[in-house]
Amino acid sequence: MKRVKGKLIALGGGDDEGMIRLIHSEICSIHSQIEVIATASPQPTDAVVSGNAYKEAFEELGCMNACFMRIDEEHPADTPEHLERIGKADVIFFTGGDQVRLARFLRGTQLLKLMRRRYQEEDIIIAGTSAGAAVMSDRMIYDGYGHYALIKGEMKTTYGCSFIKHVFIDTHFAERGRFGRLAHAVAHDPAYTGIGLSEETGIIIKEGDQVEVFGPGVVTIIDASQIKFSNTREVAEYEPIAVENLKMHLLVHGYRYCLKEHLFQAVPAEQSEQEPIQTTSEALPEE
Repeated sequence: MKRVKGKLIALGGGDDEGMIRLIHSEICSIHSQIEVIATASPQPTDAVVSGNAYKEAFEELGCMNACFMRIDEEHPADTPEHLERIGKADVIFFTGGDQVRLARFLRGTQLLKLMRRRYQEEDIIIAGTSAGAAVMSDRMIYDGYGHYALIKGEMKTTYGCSFIKHVFIDTHFAERGRFGRLAHAVAHDPAYTGIGLSEETGIIIKEGDQVEVFGPGVVTIIDASQIKFSNTREVAEYEPIAVENLKMHLLVHGYRYCLKEHLFQAVPAEQSEQEPIQTTSEALPEE
């Protein structure tokens, strides 16, 4: 299988300063073209505020080619201008909000097909926080609260944007008690690996496989590949689920998880010299 050349950078929500600085360090050029897409914001007016706030955050770091791309009810994705801009972008950044809304405006578009092709074939960064992180896989969780998420019918999934496949990325993970819904999702679909991102903490996925951590917190990996028993498909609606041999890993900065091999390992020292990114400034808009 051909190696994926792009990188995915996903943050669990909360203060975004660390992620903005990481993207800046990864692209290594103030001339890089950054496209901010705030479609996940619940209202178009909110999207304008959020998109411009992120644009200004990049500009404060010296990235003067950051732009806000408006895609909503009155601004379709597939315009010649949008396709040209995405064709030249070095970074595509999805803000937080509602991942279902974001996916609805992008799925089936030529713009998304162009993003996917460039991610597979070119050294481009696809980044997102909160809803913008959840939408990255081919399927995403959009419902399920607390312990109710372990009851059949309470956890719901739908199609995402398919930059990567066979993972569920969940955000605000520890802070909003989302272990149950991520565990339920992978128990129902054992071909998927669950990735739970705490706030202010995120992942870089390299080559479509190697999941490395940035930020001060913990990333939870839920691995269903060795499940011996699950009743998620047979149990009646609104009954609790049962699962045997669901595995969990906790990753922090300096460690990574290889998705294809289901392998937890330390990042080689020469690749892990950067200290965990601490955030100190006021948070940007989030979900």
